Formats: sequence, structure tokens, C-alpha cells
Amino acid sequence: MSDQKYERRYKEDRPVVAICYDFDKTLSPDDMQAQGFIQSVGYEHVPDFWMKSNALADKNGMDQNLAYMFTMKQEAEGSLLFTKSTLIEYGEKVQLFPGVEQWFERIRQYGKEQGVIVEHYIISSGLKEMIEGTSVAKAGAFEKIYASSFLYNEKGVAIWPAQVVNYTSKTQFLFRIEKGVLDINDAAVNDYFPPETLRVPFRNMIYIGDSDTDIPCMKLVNSYGGHSIGVYNAETRDKSKVYKMMRDNRIRYFAPADYSEGTELDTLVKAIIDRTAANEILESWHLVAQEERKLADKQSNEKEIEKTNFLIALENSDNFANTHTIIGKMKKIREWTPEEKETLCKIALANSQVLYILGDANVSAFYRRLLADVRKLSQVEKEVWEKVRGGTSL
Repeated sequence: MSDQKYERRYKEDRPVVAICYDFDKTLSPDDMQAQGFIQSVGYEHVPDFWMKSNALADKNGMDQNLAYMFTMKQEAEGSLLFTKSTLIEYGEKVQLFPGVEQWFERIRQYGKEQGVIVEHYIISSGLKEMIEGTSVAKAGAFEKIYASSFLYNEKGVAIWPAQVVNYTSKTQFLFRIEKGVLDINDAAVNDYFPPETLRVPFRNMIYIGDSDTDIPCMKLVNSYGGHSIGVYNAETRDKSKVYKMMRDNRIRYFAPADYSEGTELDTLVKAIIDRTAANEILESWHLVAQEERKLADKQSNEKEIEKTNFLIALENSDNFANTHTIIGKMKKIREWTPEEKETLCKIALANSQVLYILGDANVSAFYRRLLADVRKLSQVEKEVWEKVRGGTSL
């Protein structure tokens, strides 16, 4: 199967900052289903819907997200046509926190001014179709919306879950963003990527969420040097969840969910972008130094391999011409370890093809230079030294 059908993105010429958002109570004050849909299927009290959905999950050992999707479809029967267009229409009714409408483009523009590409991603257990119905999604705010969704028949009626995103599976999407492997069925997310090829290293990620369901993502981002922000409703000023997340080291910062220009959240995210721009300059210097070191190591390894090959060739040389050729090549190597010097001397005494021509000018010159800086000669080295010196002791 060809990988060409999958959307892949690659490392850019500028740093990329990926801001990843939960949706419900992060960008919107309430659950998206509670802003029109639940009421339209006959519930006067929204909590009753969630009690029924959660009871279904508990009774059947069922994922809670699958349970709410099933309950939505079941409760819609006889009340409304449960289609993709219907869900998108309910998404249009979803309220957003202050400043959200202008936030995404403004922050993108700020990043551009700092030499940074800013991208926005949704990672939510809510419904993709409803998120797609929001004004910001229609305006192209998001690079990708990762959320639960339905499979639809030819008439557009929802018949089965197509994708379910729960709090643990959310983390896979961070790895997709990191590697630029964005399609949910692209198995390349499991491939190894050298650190220098990662499109969005975790240190350049910001995760914004509001509750325990965001903890796995927050923990992952924090662990690799990224930034996790807890948000709370500025009207209720209930900070209990963000306090808990801070207490448990799940977030680095918290702020009211007000996305207007000049607010705490706006200032905080811009400061992270500034820091990223500076960090990536240093990181680029680090990568250059790292590449130079790797090249030096490679060259060093190649020299070690070359020397080993020469030692083997000299030890096995079976004629004078070959011995002269090998030693001629070895003369180009300026550095030999004490162990290698000892081995070369042992070969000189053990191989008659070498021993016989130790008095030759080129051969003796090689061994004299080899042993000239040895402060204390071993017995084997003394024997060779005396022979290349014409029988004179050092």
C-alpha cells in the first residue's frame, strides 16, 4: 500500500510551535452537546443525559465516549434526523470564550513576526462534526481537528463511530504532530525519526486544557520540555482543577480562559513563543556542533578501521614488494596507540618478510619514527629499535 495518500509534513526552515487545545471548557464554556443538542432531544436537565450515558458505560464495561455517542444517536430517534449536517448546525450554536474568534490568526501573526510558524490543533473527546461547525473552524483556524466522529451512510445519517478519542488515546496525536505524520491511519507514526528531523519537537509544543482528561497530554508535553497550561472559566473563577493539576505537576502555568489581546493567557503564550524563537537559535548551534562531532567520530572510526586493516595486511604479507607497499601507506598515519606500536613491533619480528627488510631505508624510517617518542621501550620494541638503528641500543 502506497504512503502517498497520507498527509506528511516535514521540518521547516523556521521553528514550528504547535498549540494543541482541548475544546470543551477550554475554548468553550460548556460541553458542546449541552449547548442545544441535549435539550433538543427532550432533556430539561443536561446532567440527566450524562447520567444515562455514564450508566450505559458502567453497565456494559464500555468506553464513556462510545457511550455518549450511542446515547446521542439513540435519543435522537424520533426527535431529529441524526446526520452530519445536523451536528454541524449544532456546532454553529456552540459558544466560545472571550477572544477565541480573533485568537488563532492573531497568535499566528505574532509568531510570524518572531520568525516562528504557529500552528493550532484540536485534540478533543468531543465531536469533530460539531467542532467543524464552529465559526473558528470554518474560518480555517486549525491545522487538524482530532476528535471523536461518526461514520455516515449514503444519506448522511450517522450509523457507527468512525473515531473515538479518549483521554489516553489523545497522546498519539501529539506524536503525529511531532513527526508531521498527521493522518490517523498513517503507521509511520511508529517509525524512528532522528531528533534533528522532527518537525515539531515536544519542547516547541503548548498544550492548553482544563481538566483531568488532559493530564496524559500535559504530562507528556511537560516531560519533554514543552509547556502545559491549565485554563479556568473567568466568570466562575473556580480554580480548583488548575490548582490540583499544578499540585500534581501536570501543568506549568494556569490562566483564565480569556483569549483576548493583552490578557494573562495572551501574554503567557506570546512569552513562550518568544522563548522558543531564542531557544531554537541555540538549538541550531547545538545541532551544528553535534553534526561536526559526528563527522569527527566517523572520520576517527574510519582511521581506526584503516589502521586495523593495515596491521592485518602487514602480519599476513608474504613478499617484500607487498611489505614495502603496506609500510609506505602506513607512513601517512601520524598517530599510533602504545598498543598498536607494540603490535607493529611484534609483527616485525614474527613475519620474516618484514624482519628481513627492517634495515631498508623506508622501513627503518617508519619504525624509527614509530618508536622515537616512546619513553620506555618494551623488550619487543627494544629489539626492533636496535635492528632499525643498525644494532645500536637506544
